[in-house]
Amino acid sequence: MHNQEAPAEHPQLTIGMDIGGTNLRAAVIDAEGTIVDLEKLPTPSEAPALEDTIVRVVDTLRARHPQIGAVGLAIAGFLAPDLRTVRFAPHLPWEDVDVVARLENRIKLPIVVEHDANAAAIGEHHRGVAQGVGTWALFAIGTGVGGALMHNGELYRGSFGTAPEFGHITVVPGGRSCPCGKRGCLERYCSGSALQLAAHDRIAERAYPESVLFTRFHRQPEEISGRHIVKAARDGDKLGLEILRDVGEWLGRGLAMVQDILDPELIVLGGGVSADADLFLYTARAEMAKNIVGQGRRPLARVVPAELGGDAGMIGVALLAAQALD
Repeated sequence: MHNQEAPAEHPQLTIGMDIGGTNLRAAVIDAEGTIVDLEKLPTPSEAPALEDTIVRVVDTLRARHPQIGAVGLAIAGFLAPDLRTVRFAPHLPWEDVDVVARLENRIKLPIVVEHDANAAAIGEHHRGVAQGVGTWALFAIGTGVGGALMHNGELYRGSFGTAPEFGHITVVPGGRSCPCGKRGCLERYCSGSALQLAAHDRIAERAYPESVLFTRFHRQPEEISGRHIVKAARDGDKLGLEILRDVGEWLGRGLAMVQDILDPELIVLGGGVSADADLFLYTARAEMAKNIVGQGRRPLARVVPAELGGDAGMIGVALLAAQALD
């Protein structure tokens, strides 16, 4: 375990950058954890383009805020214990790359790197819904599923720096292929990309041919996005609602595993998909309660959306970057 002390106040600003499989979001953060400026771009699929984009975004923000003193990168990937090297990232182009070395010479500022779910947990611990909570877990639902575990203010990373990978627990042996190289991972059934995969399956089955999703996308299902599905569900579309219910059920089964193994008092749902948690959270809680050992005879963790929402990772890693200024 590595203790994460609360960052000291510092007059300088920092950049917190959340580099996900779909989008790269960079925020200028003050010492209170408040976002004062924001840039958002699609995440490039090639490493040189991704690094060029990071440098360009930092330069853009620094031109508007010269007092920026450090940069934090929250990365959706497996980090080495040195917290510099990305060993592997299912949704990003880096493999065994010392990201700090690649970027620090170009940016000319201190750079801090953290796993995106850990960064979000730090944000929620210091500024969000998990303040003062003893043992709790973060379930980050974005393009994939990330996880973090905190106990008495300390992150648990495991012996080799990759724990806890909730998203890559096998839930369907031989199921949907995952960018991590396995099949049937939980994130293939309850994530932003899972929304699209479920829609492709339902459209291929010609389920709900009266659905606006079927009508609009049955000829080109690859064009459907998570936002299309969420909007359809909010408009009462039966196919959209079924897909969200399906995601909720799979999430609930994953949460039950977290409850049985870790027994936390709180599970926080972070990541971009958590912004629409009202569409699946009731289903997920009910499914979790049905699937734990000793159901009905033991306390359950509270399951709540992140107070900082999809901004938690940017805020958390920016607060870490502020420590480099002390």
